[in-house]
Amino acid sequence: MEIKIITKNKEETLKLGEIIASKIFIGEIITLSGDLGAGKTTLTKGIGKKLGVKEEINSPTFNILKCYFSSSIPLYHIDAYRLEDIPRENKNIGLEEVIEGDGVAIIEWPKFIEEFLNFDDVLDIVIKINENNEREFTISSKNERFSSLFNELKEVYKL
Repeated sequence: MEIKIITKNKEETLKLGEIIASKIFIGEIITLSGDLGAGKTTLTKGIGKKLGVKEEINSPTFNILKCYFSSSIPLYHIDAYRLEDIPRENKNIGLEEVIEGDGVAIIEWPKFIEEFLNFDDVLDIVIKINENNEREFTISSKNERFSSLFNELKEVYKL
């Protein structure tokens, strides 16, 4: 399954995040790819808002991992960018426990920790900056459990 959605501003990106959050469950893994400033953290803020996260969500670039426990489902926000050149044996910082944990894991720059991921099981989102500062979201998954999300997105965005 794959769908493309265009957002024209930050508010529309936040709303897309809320729609995604309304159709996900404990144990979900969402991967986010895109250039710096593409909107990965903004989308995560929308997901967190719908899940009920009360803290301010910001990029975990320097921390690698930020955990939010104030919502009904814990949100684990991973930014793997700084793990690019680190060998697997040195990446043993608890990522597997978080990714396979009791909440929702959102992973920015997943290509840098792909050895921890089963890409057949994730909701993969690639964000591209278009002309006029619009964002193009390519949302895909091989897992049928996301079919209700894809149906919702088609209905909301008239696709």
